[in-house]
Amino acid sequence: MTKTTGVGRPRASGAAASKREARLAVLDAAGELFTGAGYAATTTRAIAERSGLRQASLYYHFPSKEDILAALLQDTVRPSLEVAGGLSAGQAPVGVRLWALAYADTHLLGSARHNIGALYLLPEIASPNLAQFRAERAELKRVYGALVAAAGVPPELLAIRTDLVFGLVESIAIARRDNPALDVEAHAVEGADCVLRISGLGEPDEALRTSARALLES
Repeated sequence: MTKTTGVGRPRASGAAASKREARLAVLDAAGELFTGAGYAATTTRAIAERSGLRQASLYYHFPSKEDILAALLQDTVRPSLEVAGGLSAGQAPVGVRLWALAYADTHLLGSARHNIGALYLLPEIASPNLAQFRAERAELKRVYGALVAAAGVPPELLAIRTDLVFGLVESIAIARRDNPALDVEAHAVEGADCVLRISGLGEPDEALRTSARALLES
């Protein structure tokens, strides 16, 4: 399972900072400001100041504020895509694979240092600069759809059930916004259980959950 957590905000240290450290510092500062003050209200100057960089140095790593947003959003999808890639063609029962993906994906969104998933509703999501993020998110949804289809959902209900499953997983961003202290593990387990119910796979038992967790660790 891929989880994104943080124990402290990375900061660049002037000319001595590596490119990677500086990039991480910008993303962390932007994530904090975008989810706190709001995307529209955050300036690149504020991001630079929070990350310990000159504004000109920030533009070296990210030509625009939208490019920072794109990088943050892609980080909410790519780890789950990696998980999905290992599960979609696996030999485990479809219920185990679907539970594992929903559980890991919910954990990623719920455990990240900043609640970047809450930014999915921004109008800027439609920007050409975010085309790669939209494509990767669409691919993740496609994998969910393939697993839902493999669960035996009738073709006429497939699109609706996939929408419901995908929306349920991403809803942790809204729940986390409303309750920052929510129990991510409990939410991920219950959410993955609900995904199986929506997909017509019935009530998951502890044996299925154990198999799914083992699959994620393999």
